[in-house]
Amino acid sequence: MNTATDTASPLEVLSFRLGNEEYGLSIQKVQELRGYDTVTHIANAPDFIKGVVNLRGTIVPIVDMRIRFNLGAPTYDQFTVVVILNIGGRVIGMVVDSVSDVITLAPEQIRPAPDMQGAMESACIVGIGTIDSRMLILIDIDKLMASPEMGLVAEEAF
Repeated sequence: MNTATDTASPLEVLSFRLGNEEYGLSIQKVQELRGYDTVTHIANAPDFIKGVVNLRGTIVPIVDMRIRFNLGAPTYDQFTVVVILNIGGRVIGMVVDSVSDVITLAPEQIRPAPDMQGAMESACIVGIGTIDSRMLILIDIDKLMASPEMGLVAEEAF
């Protein structure tokens, strides 16, 4: 995902909610959207790995971002969405509270991420998108999924 300093063209992002915040990630990483369904649990997996599903013959790990970001106990209802991502050739499912829409951000609508020393995932936040009174926290999903805490994608895969 580009930051405000190197973005020359509009950026299309999928906006989604986790708790009270709205996030955005590059639409180019999204393969499909699915409702939350039963997963097969994996023994000794981290709490945020809900398990795996079989998606048309591909075994896909399912990550609950609410648990990953310590945003309280997740609830799974008709609004819960699994965003199927394709990152570095690996398919990963990401559980979010809801998906809003696809938004096109012009370069002037993207502000640099604030410097938040010690924030858990601050290296994965690439900017803040502004749309009228809304703010989207723009995340670099590649970096997030390759982070040592997640360990789902090898960094050299991009």
